[in-house]
Amino acid sequence: MRFRLTPRETSFYDMFAASADNIVTGSKLLMELLGADSSARAEIAERMRAAEHAGDDATHAIFHQLNSSFITPFDREDIYSLAGSLDDIMDFMEEAVDLVVLYQIEELPKGVEQQIEVLARAAELTAEAMPNLRTMTNLTEYWIEVNRLENQADQIHRKLLAHLFNGKYDAIEVLKLKQIVDVLEEAADAFEHVANTVETIAVKES
Repeated sequence: MRFRLTPRETSFYDMFAASADNIVTGSKLLMELLGADSSARAEIAERMRAAEHAGDDATHAIFHQLNSSFITPFDREDIYSLAGSLDDIMDFMEEAVDLVVLYQIEELPKGVEQQIEVLARAAELTAEAMPNLRTMTNLTEYWIEVNRLENQADQIHRKLLAHLFNGKYDAIEVLKLKQIVDVLEEAADAFEHVANTVETIAVKES
């Protein structure tokens, strides 16, 4: 790790950890959605919306701190990228829940639960990794595993698309369900973007 003579603003570490913890909350709400009937989904969507707003607040706090700090713990562009990618995850998860409610989906296709399980695991790994930015230790396994999970998510997504286009669903239902599974795939991609940014930071700081 590079030796520094100047003090560094350390509150970023706590803010990144808080943002990642909020993502875990979002992933749990996604899991809750799976077992909920249509009458309970609107309330889950409200809680997810509140979590997404909390994520927005966390991101704005990071950007505000970045704009007011002379010395930062690592490169400014990496702080910006990391905060933005964490925010993207919450946005995609909230969008998926909202679409389920707005489209009045009665039953999600088989395979969506696997998508959400992958997101939940990635959320846990991300929350565990963020505090380690302070020391830049125990991060390699994190980004390797998140990349593996994203590859798994890709495979699940492709199988879901094949299922949706097998003729079982009418055209309108296919469009609705495809949009939902696509957004969940984007959430998986955003987790990978976070992991790749963490890897970039670690390499620069080594």
